[in-house]
Amino acid sequence: MILIIAILLIDQFIKIWVKTHMELHESIRVTNWFYIAFIENNGMAYGMQIGSKLLLSLFRVVAIGALGYYIWLQSKKTNVRWGYIVCLSMILAGAAGNLIDCMFYGLCFDASTVGHVSQYVGLGNGYESFLMGRVVDMFYFPLIVTTYPDWFPVCGGEDFIFFSPVFNFADSSISVGVVALLLFFRKEIGQISFRKK
Repeated sequence: MILIIAILLIDQFIKIWVKTHMELHESIRVTNWFYIAFIENNGMAYGMQIGSKLLLSLFRVVAIGALGYYIWLQSKKTNVRWGYIVCLSMILAGAAGNLIDCMFYGLCFDASTVGHVSQYVGLGNGYESFLMGRVVDMFYFPLIVTTYPDWFPVCGGEDFIFFSPVFNFADSSISVGVVALLLFFRKEIGQISFRKK
């Protein structure tokens, strides 16, 4: 529980600071390979979009509820490995962090635009309705910026950026949790059950 709260607090602090201090698409160069680049998206992690915004938000609510219930069931077991609970909690916290953006940012902030830094405008006075807010992303790591050689098939001569997605702390929490599950807890994944034992 403490881990979930800590991830949510860090995630929301970063997002609210970026949203209320930077214009949309503004970028702060930290190093050649790391930028704080403010964007917003309607979709899933790393800016992906699938289907309607409302359905995605409702799916998130159901998935977070199911995962929370599953974590609660696992925490009651005496033989559970706590690393497994930690990984699941990281995924839950990351998903909840992005859901908070969708639930409340549209209600509480005016729209971020190029040339305008968003401000808190009070609950119900924002740019969108409940569950329809946009997710704030800001971490950009263009580790390799180059051009494909002219002889390269299909995209020769075009620009290439290795790792171009812009993401947030919640996305990274989900990603680290999923990768750790796949590396260290495959046995537990294969035995997933929502029944009390």
